[in-house]
Amino acid sequence: MSAMDPAVKDGLDYAAVPWERFHHAFGPGSDLPERLERIRCADARGADDQVDVLWDMICHQGTPNAAGALAVPFLIRIALTHPVPLPRALHLVGTLARRSHLGDGTRTGLLRTSAPADSLAFEPSGYVSTWSIQAARQALTEGADLLLPLLSHTVSAVRTGAAYALSAATPPARDRITAALHAHLDAEDDPVTRASLVLAIGELAWEQRDADAVARARAWWQDPARPAEVRISAALAWLCLVDDPIPADLDALLDTEATDHLADLLSPVPWLRHLAEKQGLHTALTQMRNPDDYAWIADLY
Repeated sequence: MSAMDPAVKDGLDYAAVPWERFHHAFGPGSDLPERLERIRCADARGADDQVDVLWDMICHQGTPNAAGALAVPFLIRIALTHPVPLPRALHLVGTLARRSHLGDGTRTGLLRTSAPADSLAFEPSGYVSTWSIQAARQALTEGADLLLPLLSHTVSAVRTGAAYALSAATPPARDRITAALHAHLDAEDDPVTRASLVLAIGELAWEQRDADAVARARAWWQDPARPAEVRISAALAWLCLVDDPIPADLDALLDTEATDHLADLLSPVPWLRHLAEKQGLHTALTQMRNPDDYAWIADLY
C-alpha cells in the first residue's frame, strides 16, 4: 500500500497492482479489477449489485482479506464517480478497514476497529488478517480528504456511509475527522446519520480513550433536550469508552428510550446492522448490560 503511487489510485490504473499475488484471497479465475470497473460503469442499482458480488470476494462472511485492502483506494474513487456517491461502496470500504465483528456488540467490541496487537487472526486464505486490516486503514486514511466532503452531501445514506468509513481511519487523521463529524452533528436532521456521527466520534476516540470524547458522550446521553437517537447512540459510545458500571440514570434511560420503534428506526446504522436484522440496538444493549453472559465473544477475536 505504501508503494502505490497516487497516480495509480487517481487514474484507476488497476494494471499497476499485482493482484495475481493475492489470487488465494479472492479465488482463482475471479477478476477483481474487472469487477471494480463494472461498479464504475453501472447505474446506481447495477453498481450496488456489483458491490455485493465484490463484497463476497474480498470480505467473505464479514472477514476482510488482503485483496480488499488493495481495492480500498479504488473503491473510494469509484464511489465518487457516480452522480450520487455509492453508499454501499462506502460501507464496504469501512468494513474492509475493521476487524471482523461477527455479532460483537459488547462494550469492548462494538467500536473496536483493530484486533489486539498481539493477536494472530487469519483470513480463510491463510494470510494474517491483522495486516490486511491495517493496510486498508492506511489506504482509507490517505483517502480521507476525498470522503470528508461527503458529510455534507444531500443524500443522508451518503453522509452515513462517509461517517462509517471515516471512523476507521488511523490516528494521524483522527483530530480533523473528529472535528468535521462534530461540525456536522448539530446541523444533521436525519436520525440514522445523527446516530452514525455519534458512534463515529466514539470509534475514533476508542483506541486512546479520549477524555473529551468520554465527557461529551456522557453529556449527550444525559441531555433530555437531545433526540432519542443521539442520547442512545451516545450511551452506547460512552459504555464502550469507559469501564464504569452502568449508572442508574443510564439504566433508566435505556429502559424508556431504547424502544422497538427506535431499534427499527436505527436498523440501517452500520454498526448496528452488522449485529442483527432490525434488532441491532437491542442486541448491543443486551450484550452490554449482561457482560458475563457474553464473555465468550472476546475469545472469537
